[in-house]
Amino acid sequence: MRRPLRLTAVAALVAVLLGSCSGTGDPAPERSPSTVAQRDAALRDAAWAGDVEGARRLVAAGADVNAKDDTQQSAYLISTSEGPFDLLEVMLAGGGDVRAKDSWNGTGLIRAAERGLYLVTGRLLTAGVEKDHVNRIGYQAIHEAVWFGADAAAELATVRVLVAGGVQLDRPSGAERMTALKMAQHKGFQRLEQALTAAQNHRRSADPDASLLAAASAGDADAVALALRDGAGIETRDDRRRTALLLASAGDHVDVARVLVAMGADPDALDVQHDTPWLVTGVTGSVEMLETLLPARPDLTIVNRFGGVSVIPAAERGHVDYVRRVVTTGIDIDHVNQLGWTALLEAVILGDGGERHQQIVQILLAAGADRSIADKAGVTALQHAEQKGHQAIAALLRAG
Repeated sequence: MRRPLRLTAVAALVAVLLGSCSGTGDPAPERSPSTVAQRDAALRDAAWAGDVEGARRLVAAGADVNAKDDTQQSAYLISTSEGPFDLLEVMLAGGGDVRAKDSWNGTGLIRAAERGLYLVTGRLLTAGVEKDHVNRIGYQAIHEAVWFGADAAAELATVRVLVAGGVQLDRPSGAERMTALKMAQHKGFQRLEQALTAAQNHRRSADPDASLLAAASAGDADAVALALRDGAGIETRDDRRRTALLLASAGDHVDVARVLVAMGADPDALDVQHDTPWLVTGVTGSVEMLETLLPARPDLTIVNRFGGVSVIPAAERGHVDYVRRVVTTGIDIDHVNQLGWTALLEAVILGDGGERHQQIVQILLAAGADRSIADKAGVTALQHAEQKGHQAIAALLRAG
């Protein structure tokens, strides 16, 4: 496999090639063949380097995401096996051909499954890639996921996503003449074996939607995958308008959420209480769930029933690690809720003044939180801290 260019080198090459565009930043209407070839090659190099923004600019300038080099690699195919996930989205938006094959006669799905890229796997399935294509060595995507994988979280999620997507499970591989289940048993991959055994023994549910919601609530990722395989609507809701992803988020069932996010579940689906899967993470404080939901591009501006974004309840509840991570996402840390409180005010007013809330105040201030914002009565965070006798927090608020 080709070694990627360093990101800085790719960026420089992108800048040089885009310099041939018109002064407005738009691609010139006519390009010489050499410029076309250079731009396409630069796009492949950007894909190898995982340079999402560089790739986006090159695609906008007219680079062909499906143009192959002499090893049958295109930028689209590279994105399916190398990541990051956002790179694939750039390629699909640029016309990536999900029918494309590499030099092994493998689809992007086979490449993604072999690497345990469960998000890419799910996106390709929802984009209409051929699910059961057999490559030159007689492997389907499900074979590659097991034979070249590991008994680890990413590979397990990939297998579950393939099951959810409805791939064939009983075809033997070319050389070994093993099904995916037999491969898992041969490798001693107990978790993959469990997931594939559940799929092999499964009988179609009479009510896939109800099965999906029950499985998500219980944290049964294998049953979630099988309910989706049976045809459950991924956005089906219970009597409180909660989706499977919201139930998974509330229960901090990360394995379930991985499958649902990969298959396109909405992180912004509101229930009757005006919660979403994303908003709930601020209550639970689960950094792992936050990371699982971020690739689904949640709307960080949606507010809960109190008018707050997720950082506010997290600050109140003392979720230090969550606050540390969420302030880096671009969320508005100075958002004011219906009570007139920011995350900083809430950490002071409803916090206990102890070490956790001291750390949260430090994190918020370091992230640029405005300590001068007062509540509806005109009382600032510093004044609240002084009134409550939280001297350590008051000292932090006075500093700087």
